[in-house]
Amino acid sequence: MEESQTIQRYLAAVPKAELHVHLEGSIRPQTLLELARRNKVTLPFSTLEEVQLWFTFRDFEHFIQLYITASRCLKTAEDYELIVYEFGEEMVRQNVRYAEVTFSASMHDALGVAHDTYFNGLNRGRELARRDFGVEIRWVFDIARSIQDEAQRRQLADFTTRMAIEYMHDGVVALGLGGGEAGYPPEYFAPWFERALSAGLHSTPHAGEGAGPASVWGALHTLGAERIGHGVRSIEDPALIKHLAQQCIPLEICPGSNICLGIYPSFAAHPLPRLYAADVQLSVNSDDPSMLNTTLNQDVERLHSAFGLDLDAIDDILLNGVRHSFLPAERKLTMETEFRLEMAHLRKELGLL
Repeated sequence: MEESQTIQRYLAAVPKAELHVHLEGSIRPQTLLELARRNKVTLPFSTLEEVQLWFTFRDFEHFIQLYITASRCLKTAEDYELIVYEFGEEMVRQNVRYAEVTFSASMHDALGVAHDTYFNGLNRGRELARRDFGVEIRWVFDIARSIQDEAQRRQLADFTTRMAIEYMHDGVVALGLGGGEAGYPPEYFAPWFERALSAGLHSTPHAGEGAGPASVWGALHTLGAERIGHGVRSIEDPALIKHLAQQCIPLEICPGSNICLGIYPSFAAHPLPRLYAADVQLSVNSDDPSMLNTTLNQDVERLHSAFGLDLDAIDDILLNGVRHSFLPAERKLTMETEFRLEMAHLRKELGLL
């Protein structure tokens, strides 16, 4: 077997943790059709092929419409349970052992679903995924930043923060901040993150993707960001890169998403290798796998095929998914040890020592 094929086998089989993936963006196209039929929701498509074509990225506004349309198909606790269970099934297929999954609670509330309905479904789904697949899921509830009406924006931020705090003992580990960055800087959302951090939640806002380094600085200085969702445009500011490296603040990099959304024109132009060479802590993630036609395994494989990193560097990045998770310290240490043992065993088995 050629070395490249052996490395691909290794990267597919190696254990992983994912820190940046959206539940709504992970719904299987076939499941979306099933949910629409079940709940009598009219969709602009009726076949699997049409769903997949509709999922083809056009622009960010269309991308948001995908989210809203997919979310409209969820009505009952059983619906939410199903998509979480299937997410767990996909996790185990890719050897993902742990995921911190972003969920846009305020959008489902705005669509008329009671929070007890969706949260009971979410937690039933994650318990079944743990039982049947041995995978662990925790939640990041994200504030929707790009709401034009300020009164509504504040109302939704209040709701999301309140729900995140209320359910922090039932699997919610962090408050996030999602949506279009342009015109909606992090500083505006400081009061809600202050409230969440005071309650014991973690902070992991999106920044430095659609907007530049100022967005990342704002997330660090005013939102107490412990991780940065995306953050790739930090590369544009050497002082920021130095700060991130010195303070060990990780970036949740989503390579396939960055290319699909047009942040960079190609993997050759993507700054991941330069960020890694600058000692910035990175994890690799899939973002919205169903809607962006990618998988975590594909993004992990790109670390080798597109970015030219060696296995030691790739293992280091994969271990960052554990090291920079919001798991308790003892659990992180145990999981990292388990990952290292499996990595060593796989390398020996495949002759990659």
